[in-house]
Amino acid sequence: MFRLLCLLTVLGCGCPLDSGMLFPRETSSREVKELNGLWKFRADMSPNRNQGFERAWYKARLEESGPVVDMPVPASYNDITQDSSLRDFIGWVWYEREVLVPARWVAGDGTRLVLRVGSAHYRSVVWVNGVKVTEHEGGHLPFEAEIGSVVRGDPTACRITIAVNNTLTLETLPPGMIQHMDDRTKYPEGFFVQNINFDFFNYAGLHRSVLLYTTPGAYIDDVTVVTDFLDSTGFVKYKVWVQGASTFSMKVDLVDKDGRSVATSSEQAGVLKVADVKLWWPYLMHESPGYLYSLEVGPVRLLAASEDVYTLPVGIRTVNVSSSQFLINNRPFYFHGVNKHEDYDVRGKGFDWPLVVKDFNLLKWLGANSFRTSHYPYAEEILQMCDRHGIVVIDECPGVGIKDIRSFGNASLKHHLFVMDELVRRDKNHPSVVMWSVANEPASEMPPAGLYFKTLIEHTKALDPTRPVTYVTSSNYGRDKGAPYVDVVCVNSYFSWYHDSGHLDVIGIQLNTQFDNWYSLYRKPIIQSEYGADAVAGLHSDPPMMFTEEYQKEVLRSYHSAFDQKRKQYVVGELIWNFADFMTAQGSVTRVVGNKKGVFTRQRQPKAAAFLLKERYWALANETDVRQDLSIPHDGCIILRGRSRAC
Repeated sequence: MFRLLCLLTVLGCGCPLDSGMLFPRETSSREVKELNGLWKFRADMSPNRNQGFERAWYKARLEESGPVVDMPVPASYNDITQDSSLRDFIGWVWYEREVLVPARWVAGDGTRLVLRVGSAHYRSVVWVNGVKVTEHEGGHLPFEAEIGSVVRGDPTACRITIAVNNTLTLETLPPGMIQHMDDRTKYPEGFFVQNINFDFFNYAGLHRSVLLYTTPGAYIDDVTVVTDFLDSTGFVKYKVWVQGASTFSMKVDLVDKDGRSVATSSEQAGVLKVADVKLWWPYLMHESPGYLYSLEVGPVRLLAASEDVYTLPVGIRTVNVSSSQFLINNRPFYFHGVNKHEDYDVRGKGFDWPLVVKDFNLLKWLGANSFRTSHYPYAEEILQMCDRHGIVVIDECPGVGIKDIRSFGNASLKHHLFVMDELVRRDKNHPSVVMWSVANEPASEMPPAGLYFKTLIEHTKALDPTRPVTYVTSSNYGRDKGAPYVDVVCVNSYFSWYHDSGHLDVIGIQLNTQFDNWYSLYRKPIIQSEYGADAVAGLHSDPPMMFTEEYQKEVLRSYHSAFDQKRKQYVVGELIWNFADFMTAQGSVTRVVGNKKGVFTRQRQPKAAAFLLKERYWALANETDVRQDLSIPHDGCIILRGRSRAC
């Protein structure tokens, strides 16, 4: 019950941000209107990229101040047109959409009307009917503003204007730097480039849904749950935050998948006890993975004629880490999964349901039980899919490419801490999220990195003491200044690729040396968080040569042999780089129209390595001794002992 005692710390402290960030759901008291589709769009091509602000484009329809084009939302704008200058554009772009707001939403009965932007890269300013309503720093995470007072004066019209800037600085996440080329013998007037230290294309725009939603004037602002169990009894520690009323009555009801109430309360905070609990298990670890209860909060009667209702999916499970194991529900869990990117043809990083469903079908076909959100938070809908399917997630913030010593300064740290506040606030209730990752491959050997990551990790643990915290390193084990503070050591290495290229025989030696060195120093479980090799689909060679499908297979096979020597000791996971090929910036002679380390092509067609990985992952699932009444053959079907076979 120690974890439940820890909960008091989590639920007793105030949120460092001003409000909650509950995912917008339609209930009996709330309505949601998606604003996805075609928006008007223009890039500010002026030399200083600031003409839109100087001439106040937001004060009238965007087309009145110049030419516009159609732009789909959600989507990155980069690959939509045939204009190469827009594909590589750096600076402010402007989106506009006119919306008809239902009259009942602005009838003056106290209903709140909220505008929510799911993700905009990276700095955003939002106006409604020419009135600035909010601004936000950072991509990948949602932000919102209450706009009822702006719309109520003219309920038939709601003109939404969003300016988005993808410029990166040494203090943003991810960091970057603008370099102006002043040599007129080589470059035209005003020529500049944005330098980055991350290996994926810097897609920009409105990448996730833009929504309008309503709540009563007094409303449920946030809900936090943390779970535990003892024997067959589950515990759901919860707290509900309410805004807009000082006194109210409340009902909290925990409902199982069959619609039966299993625990109730009338308190704003408390512990719900669940008899004969059904735990949330990862995929392939139990015959019923991803079991979710529903926490129905409401009706919360706040005013004489006002009540609010919100429903939160809840998975009851625990996460713990020992010196050599990662434990889910007190049983050893071995990560056999992938790294991914939100990346696809045409739409870039734009959210797309068909692609999401396809990716989950491929993950389950592979026998993957986990992935890391490399290198930024993914859409909330993806985490909801993970919750339902039992896919375990290492949830990573956009701290990728922190290579310059100036990015370890106080201003950078302040922003990094704020981003972790936003990430934990958004994703704290997802049972699929088992660990926070605060960065990927920072220059953690630099002297400032020790204090920087100590502060960052301690802050994240204070936000959520129930999950381990890590960052992903590629530094040498003795030089890493932040590793003493992580709970799990996550290591990226590319033996026989970026060095000792073509020499497959060194992988086993170097990988075992890596593991032994890290573990001897820190005595913490280790995840091989990246490994792999580029392969151009359809390129073959025997004997294997670099960039062929055969070489990629042999690299994986050599790594797997080394993993098998250590996973019975302290290696607790292997995550292939990468699930699928993805786009990168031009400029590297090692990248031919993107990174080709995927076991699937960018169009989600398998390379030879995908079949090798599938065979391994299903074999690992069969070896796992924590599954209950479950046997899994290599063809991906499940046989329940004493029952029929299901695929």
